[in-house]
Amino acid sequence: MNTRLFGALAASTMLCGVAQAAIGSVTFTGSVTSVCSLSVQNGAGTLAPSSNLSNLSSKNSGGVAGIVNLNTTGNVTLTVDPATSPIQPPTDVATTLWAPSYSLAGVQTVADTNGLTSIANPGTGAITVNLTATKAGGTAFHTGTYGATVTVRCEP
Repeated sequence: MNTRLFGALAASTMLCGVAQAAIGSVTFTGSVTSVCSLSVQNGAGTLAPSSNLSNLSSKNSGGVAGIVNLNTTGNVTLTVDPATSPIQPPTDVATTLWAPSYSLAGVQTVADTNGLTSIANPGTGAITVNLTATKAGGTAFHTGTYGATVTVRCEP
């Protein structure tokens, strides 16, 4: 009986043929472009007077730098724009010179600079942003509030 059953199964398989599996392939590709993102950690810097009152700076004792976090794929440049939106007391009509600068730690180490920095490698870092104000011709600062805005740029 088993022989007959086996023979019948074998014959039916030959008559029906063997089913072939359908297959397909999916190929994935991707590319990474030069990207940089910045997030402001401390956007409220503080200017403090120097001991001889020759400047106001976030670098002086009592001053506070701004901190901006950086995340990049590399092949980007980092810069700071000239200070904008300056304020000073209305009684102070003398020109105030604003000098922004920054340093970078993490993906690359950059000492205090106001120039362009090329970042070749991917990674993260912390940008310390400073601002210094001086008076043209050594004119004294007046009593009151001084300030300006510094924009940090990271671009491919």
